[in-house]
Amino acid sequence: MSIHYKRLTENELDTFIDLRIQQLREEGATEDIDLKPALFDYYNRHMADGTFVSWLAMDGDTIVGTSGMSFVEKPPYFGCPSGKIGLLSSMYTIEEYRRKGIAKELLARVVDEAKQYGCGAVQITASDMGVLLYSDFGFVKNGNFMQYKL
Repeated sequence: MSIHYKRLTENELDTFIDLRIQQLREEGATEDIDLKPALFDYYNRHMADGTFVSWLAMDGDTIVGTSGMSFVEKPPYFGCPSGKIGLLSSMYTIEEYRRKGIAKELLARVVDEAKQYGCGAVQITASDMGVLLYSDFGFVKNGNFMQYKL
């Protein structure tokens, strides 16, 4: 196993989307809708304007791990004076490649992208599997996160 890392391009987008859907299912999603068109549209638009970046872990030509960072801007606040926030998503490693440091490396790469973008904070809604990875990296739980579904 010789893992190398590369940024996501349009060439890998179909496989990236399949892995994103696999991740959502593994995390318990049961909705039965076709997310592929919406995901394809999202990633194409935001990769083009620079507000989404992803690093991939590759074993040869096979994607074995994914990461994603969306950049958003809110009014500045004391905890983030730039107002720029990285929203971490798509952190996924194929099961047989887990516990080999791949997710940690992918996380470091997208967090670095957020720093380069000028973000003052990175946020994630972590799955149960991911909590240890993020806390070991230095993420701190924020009990204030709430969501209202429209």
